[in-house]
Amino acid sequence: MAYIRDRKEELTCYQEAGPVTPWIDIGQDIAIVYGTDPGMPARVKGFKDRGYVVHLMTGIAWGNYMDFFNGEWDGTEHWDEIQRNRDGSITGESIHTTGYICPTIPYLEYLTEKMKVAVDAGVEAIHVEEPEYLNASGYCEGIKREYEMYYHEPWVAPHESVDAHYKIARLKAYLYRRAIERTSQSLCSYAKRKYGRTLRFYVPTHSLLNYSQWKVMSPEGTLTDVPTLDGYKAQIWMGTSREPNVYGGKYRERTFETAFLEYGVMQELVRGTERTMWFDNDPIEDNPKHDWNDYRKNYREVLMGSLLQPKINRFQLCPWPSRFLPETCKYPWGQPDATPIPEDYRTELFNIFQMQGTFGTEDFEYENEMPDVGVFLSDTAMFQRNFSDDVMADKFNEKYEKIGNIEIVSAANYGSSIRQLKEGNRLDYYESGAFPLFYGLTLPLLKGGLPVRPVQLENITRYPTYLDNYKLLVLSYEFQKPLTADINTTLANYVAGGGILVYVGDGVDPFHNIKSWWNTGKQNYNTALEHLLKAMNIPEDVQDGEYSYGDGKFILLRKSPADFTYKTEDAKAYRELIGKLIGKELNKNYISLRRGEYYVTAVMDEGDTDEPFVHEGLFADMFDINFKVVTKKVIKPNEYAVLYDLTKIADKENEIIGTSIRINSFDVTEDGFKVEGTGAYCEAKMRLKMKKAPKEINVTINTTANETLTEKAEFEWDELSSSVLISFKNTSGSTTVEGKF
Repeated sequence: MAYIRDRKEELTCYQEAGPVTPWIDIGQDIAIVYGTDPGMPARVKGFKDRGYVVHLMTGIAWGNYMDFFNGEWDGTEHWDEIQRNRDGSITGESIHTTGYICPTIPYLEYLTEKMKVAVDAGVEAIHVEEPEYLNASGYCEGIKREYEMYYHEPWVAPHESVDAHYKIARLKAYLYRRAIERTSQSLCSYAKRKYGRTLRFYVPTHSLLNYSQWKVMSPEGTLTDVPTLDGYKAQIWMGTSREPNVYGGKYRERTFETAFLEYGVMQELVRGTERTMWFDNDPIEDNPKHDWNDYRKNYREVLMGSLLQPKINRFQLCPWPSRFLPETCKYPWGQPDATPIPEDYRTELFNIFQMQGTFGTEDFEYENEMPDVGVFLSDTAMFQRNFSDDVMADKFNEKYEKIGNIEIVSAANYGSSIRQLKEGNRLDYYESGAFPLFYGLTLPLLKGGLPVRPVQLENITRYPTYLDNYKLLVLSYEFQKPLTADINTTLANYVAGGGILVYVGDGVDPFHNIKSWWNTGKQNYNTALEHLLKAMNIPEDVQDGEYSYGDGKFILLRKSPADFTYKTEDAKAYRELIGKLIGKELNKNYISLRRGEYYVTAVMDEGDTDEPFVHEGLFADMFDINFKVVTKKVIKPNEYAVLYDLTKIADKENEIIGTSIRINSFDVTEDGFKVEGTGAYCEAKMRLKMKKAPKEINVTINTTANETLTEKAEFEWDELSSSVLISFKNTSGSTTVEGKF
């Protein structure tokens, strides 16, 4: 049974900075203890004693590391290794104790020593969180020294030219790649040498898409080349996915669509490898000013974005259960109407938490039967999110025409992007958090019902079969650049082998002029696109059109991808072109995935239709706290559903359909049944399929306070599904549910 598993499978996890308490003991596989403070070993032991597999997590770009910066660790102050902005101010000082860190070699040696204590405490894995170097920084003495060692030339301020900006951005990502490689190698060696243990090492990181939006440099795809790295945790939650973008000329939050694309590019980090990926979800977010209705809506949209990626079945259920489960946690924070989490939402979450451990990765099928279509996204998209002073001084040049009017729908907390949108200048728009050059290529397709996938550009030269399943790929070099000529060669081979490559770009990106491989060799090209055309024997001055190369097709659209975000007719023409090329009409407003026993369905607004999607059959509604049995489910735009297909278990006499608590065993005899499990405080629900209805059900809970509580459970038999819904009030501890027929 999918609900019953060994914790060593490590399918579900959560992280916590404090000790384990009854409120947060939510019965998952892994507990990730956060922080390297003196109390950490005791917290590791506490979670181990509760039966968890225990990992450690700590920040690598920030943290309470004052003894290092004050010189207490090695006798030398290191304040010149803090990221600094152009005006000399500390980057992120208002967010983190020290601000963000420039990861020099002394810092890495210090951090390694701190994490060795966790190895001594017996953790099975270490996670170093969010390796981040901010775009606005690049002015501290530490990075100036690193620049001169890396490039063998004097440091140049990043605001002076696009070439300087690109070079220092690339260096920032390299420094955190080096940080992860050195710390992981040192700690894995330490664990093996001292204890004979294999230590695993993971990187929790935001998506490449979010880092590009938020203008953060991070290693992302280059971590693939670190041999001591075992995988990642996708730090995606409503705080990242509700970042507004533009579609149909409207700047607004599109939480589901953004989450879908974020998770899509994160899975590319492990595709073709044996590495592990957990998808993070969070029932609330860092901003405490929202109410529970807002959190509930956006959580569900982010969750759906993750469940619709069928190749990943590991989940972090919540980063910090202590900030929303205890009754003292009230939202909106600081408001007179603030309340604790509603009981039905608590139950819904616990139902979902248990369900997330039941998904497989092999048996799946999209309802629309769409071929694989991808849009390339490169690490280099992070490197060119701001233009240098010389470019912006000339920003009203005629070739950077004004953008059209954009309606501001989501305005709260996004001031800088709104100013850039209102100015109407094309380069301002490109720089904005709306990231229109990427969303212009993806949202028109996603809104048409195509489960388009962001494709990591650098991976195409890492894995020989990486592009084999793609019928069509979309590329632009207007917001990213190929790091090597081999990328273009591989793309040309993809087309020659029968693939379809669509290139979209107007050639006005100032970063085409950076000093790079395409303009420094014997054959000097103005842009990387010219080299790609040459590789396919296509003249460099060709206009829009379709060209044959080998067994495939190359389609050139000399337009800015950003046009598809606010020019409705252009977006429609682009969507129709892609549909024609793959032989499908992209006029749906939904994505529906059969994933084993489940149907996962999202219906979107802003499409060509506002028709609902209808499932008919026999299902348990997994978003209903009672796992309601339904024969028809109507899903309207901006609604979502996860349905358990009960016909899949028609031949089984006994099965767990849904539960709020972790179930360790489920036994049925001629006289009755017995369920044993663990769970936290909630109004617990459990739906079980059995061959006949019970006459009596009792619940016994042995609490963590060594009390024994017994109660009669409420229950309701459903004849159509041959299942019983059991309801009882659960507390933290071991739970036994016994029924008599």
